[in-house]
Amino acid sequence: QVRLVESGGGLVQAGGSLRLSCTASGSGFSINIMGWYRQAPGKQRELVATITSRYSTNYSDSVKGRFTISRDNAKNTVVLQMNSLKPEDTAVYYCYSLDSWGHPSWGQGTQVTVSS
Repeated sequence: QVRLVESGGGLVQAGGSLRLSCTASGSGFSINIMGWYRQAPGKQRELVATITSRYSTNYSDSVKGRFTISRDNAKNTVVLQMNSLKPEDTAVYYCYSLDSWGHPSWGQGTQVTVSS
């Protein structure tokens, strides 16, 4: 089983930047997709960005041009660089992975708060 541990997040003013990092650990796994989802109060969890093991990326329209996802396959780490943050980006951000057998895993979540 894959264990995901997130770091980063916090409070920032609108227009500022934050960096989220997530590292996967465990044994006997091969991760295909890593990424980030977020959930704001009273809303459903939504996709933010994903990246495959071959570095193909996918972003939600709401973050395109502001957020950048990257990955280090050797370290099983995924990073989300968030720039030009807006109050509507406020949410709990969850790291996500999908292994080569199709098993999903989730991190514990990290709070991102953007003040106006």
